[in-house]
Amino acid sequence: MTNLVISVVPILLLIWMMTKKKALPSHLALPLTALLIGLLQLFYFGTDGLTVSANVIAGVLSAITPISIIAGAILLNRTMALSGAEDVIRQWLEGISKNQVAQLMIIGWAFAFMIEGASGFGTPAAIAAPILVGLGFPALRVAMLALVMNSVPVSFGAVGTPTWFGFGSLGVGEAELLEIGRYSALIHSIAAFVIPVMALCFVVDWQQVRRNMGFVQLSILSCTIPYLLFAQWNYEFPALIGGAIGMTLSIILARYNIGLEKFETDVREANAIPFAKVMKAMAPTLLLILILIVTRIQQLGIKAMLNDATQMLSVHLGWLGELSISKALIFKLSGILGTDTSWAYKTLYVPALIPFFVVVLIAMVMFKMPKSMVKRVFSETAVRIKMPFIALVGALIMVKLMMVGGDHSPIMTTGRAFSEVMGSSWQYVASYLGALGAFFSGSATVSNLTFGGIQQTIANTVGLPETLILALQSVGGAMGNMVCINNIIAVSTILGIANQEGYIIKRTVVPMALYGVIAALVSVLISASL
Repeated sequence: MTNLVISVVPILLLIWMMTKKKALPSHLALPLTALLIGLLQLFYFGTDGLTVSANVIAGVLSAITPISIIAGAILLNRTMALSGAEDVIRQWLEGISKNQVAQLMIIGWAFAFMIEGASGFGTPAAIAAPILVGLGFPALRVAMLALVMNSVPVSFGAVGTPTWFGFGSLGVGEAELLEIGRYSALIHSIAAFVIPVMALCFVVDWQQVRRNMGFVQLSILSCTIPYLLFAQWNYEFPALIGGAIGMTLSIILARYNIGLEKFETDVREANAIPFAKVMKAMAPTLLLILILIVTRIQQLGIKAMLNDATQMLSVHLGWLGELSISKALIFKLSGILGTDTSWAYKTLYVPALIPFFVVVLIAMVMFKMPKSMVKRVFSETAVRIKMPFIALVGALIMVKLMMVGGDHSPIMTTGRAFSEVMGSSWQYVASYLGALGAFFSGSATVSNLTFGGIQQTIANTVGLPETLILALQSVGGAMGNMVCINNIIAVSTILGIANQEGYIIKRTVVPMALYGVIAALVSVLISASL
């Protein structure tokens, strides 16, 4: 019991520091929490100093992955804004429909749905959120909408990575993985009737949502029906295909004003823009999506090339460890400080250099941006990522230290305590354990890797269907994106929002909690049908 209390206290303290009346900014609260967990590991859990230090080093290095993605997203955002492309896209979207709900659903829901299916890694918010801010929506409200909207497709994000990779080490067969995907898709599809509606209410008032509810539900179904159908036979493409179909249908519905409240004037005439101009403005975004799809689909072979771990060079760095570089430029530091702690960065696969940086360089040439404007793009990006880098370093050190200790680590202790309390009623709270993993790690995939084994053991111990419990874990990892510190920092940085992380968590935790209730109820219905 004492171990549980000690394990939970740092997280409760972090939540308090970031949500109290005079909240601490994340670049202070997260490093302080990491320091506390480090001290507890040393003086309470008895972890040796080398192991703690090695995990601190790994945490610092791990921050390179999210900060490089954020930097790439900001570079593209500033390039689009300063070149005038963002204004053209805004006018085009207003030409499709001036209705705010339609714009939010097309970009914040369907477009982000498709991007999540192609890439994951927080890319949907990085691309969709700035477009919505460019349309005139308030940045803070857009950040909350983007976080909540980007939950339903996540179990099948990055071409199904959270499912096939997240549960790949559990010894489950192809048929079981497919069943996990089916259950996950069903739970998500039911939750989708409610969750996007709650997200919309962060940006526009309920009366406006209610007046356009027909369109909202049609847009939701445009994504979730193909998503659910594809999940019956495949766990890689449901989100990608669902999002692509959903976005196309949502644009058609909006253009013909189906399910939307009527406007007196035809805004399409007033905002008509030549098609060639729209395509030029959209070209960087379309190229980004194309590169993401081509590099993420396993069958095309490029994904394997970008993940080629065949060692090309190895350098011994003394006490620090062994640095190796693979053919695909995967930098790996092994045996940090003589421990089994390691770190790796996939230079060509992490969506920073490819596609963000490459697309930015192409866009700068295509838009004929002068040197002064290019310099401004890079300088504004550098300014924006300073504080988030500190916050992410704190977050990732905290995550690494929470996982030190194997089966006796603070995070595993917390997970087991959940199961012992609930017993055979575990399915009512299983999704929240998945959400806890995403909150810590910033990734549904890592949540599944971390807690998948616990969920599997609990299911077998208390006699619950294994695939259903793992599906709840998958759904939990997805809904945890709403409150994930890394994602909140990322979208806030891209939109230029400072010191509002606690405010965001306090509001996004509400739809996340409801998501868990819906997941539990649907799981009961599934259990009854088995």
